[in-house]
Amino acid sequence: MNVTEEELYCIGCGAKIQTEDKTLRGYTPASALAKGLESGQVLCQRCFRLRHYNQLEKVSATDDEFLAMLDSIGEEKALVVKVVDIFDVYGSMIPGLHRFVGNNPVLMVGNKVDVLPRSIKPSRIKHWMMKQARVAGLRPIDAMLVSGKKATNIDDLLEMIEKYREGRDVYVVGVTNVGKSTIMNQIIKAATGNKEDIITTSRFPGTTLDQIRIPLDDGTFLIDTPGIIHHHQIAHVLSEKDLNLVSPQKELKPVTYQLNPGQTLFLGGIARFDYISGERASFTCYFNNDLKIHRTKLENASAFYEKHKGGLLQPPNEKDSPSFPDLVKREYMVKEPSDIVFSGLGWIAVHKPGKIAAWVPEGVDAVIRESII
Repeated sequence: MNVTEEELYCIGCGAKIQTEDKTLRGYTPASALAKGLESGQVLCQRCFRLRHYNQLEKVSATDDEFLAMLDSIGEEKALVVKVVDIFDVYGSMIPGLHRFVGNNPVLMVGNKVDVLPRSIKPSRIKHWMMKQARVAGLRPIDAMLVSGKKATNIDDLLEMIEKYREGRDVYVVGVTNVGKSTIMNQIIKAATGNKEDIITTSRFPGTTLDQIRIPLDDGTFLIDTPGIIHHHQIAHVLSEKDLNLVSPQKELKPVTYQLNPGQTLFLGGIARFDYISGERASFTCYFNNDLKIHRTKLENASAFYEKHKGGLLQPPNEKDSPSFPDLVKREYMVKEPSDIVFSGLGWIAVHKPGKIAAWVPEGVDAVIRESII
């Protein structure tokens, strides 16, 4: 019997299972499919290798396909749970999401609260997150901070979802790398008592390929949607090894530097921060604790980078990321306490007025925002 006629779907990524073309999504060998049917755990080959060997096989899935999957949400009556990465809220927003959700209510969920310094007040983060959502055209009904990795506040999130869904389906949406599927797994565990992950998770962009529908007791569904790929995130220019070095897994330990104008900070070899003019001032860096920061003179910075990138200044490692993009410059006049955000990498808090520049890999975003601390 043709597998596609039975409409079997991978429990890990949601792709339709097929046994004929290795290059297409949902492929699994017939022998593996038979074992999966016996165990009730049908996985495509891609998810199997990702789970057991941390190997990611690329498959064809375009941004337009992902957006089309979201397009139907506005036509249904549902609660939309929008997951953002607290570490990269700007990079976590989906442009035009308000057009996809229609009149459906939106609940904002900030993930990775465990990596923020404890000095940051949760109430301030939630207020700031709601403000960012409104700038993006959304009008969230509420906000919640969680940690998918540590299951922090997952029970509270379940209660909030139940409060607002009013018997409707629940769609969980977000861009890649925000930890959406990790949160889904924690919700499933909390609701069912199942201790094993159901949905495939990884740090690689684009792990979930199609909608994954989890039935609820009242006949409605909790639905995990594919992550929208934002190509301006740092994850798209780094190798797997280098991505592990910049993705925070533990509470951040901020480092403060006293800089005179005419000094530069290199964030490994990934990015650069110039203090061009102003009074001597302090700058606080919020990056993964393992990312090495080097200070040098602005006048020698470009030559220093060319000499030491891939060596003293890494990641990226030239061996693992031979085609790393050139750094491009963005200048800002800072008039009040602000954060300079390097999309997907972290931020530097600027406490006093001055002229600064952020250098990021070509195609990656750097933005200025009001200080969140």
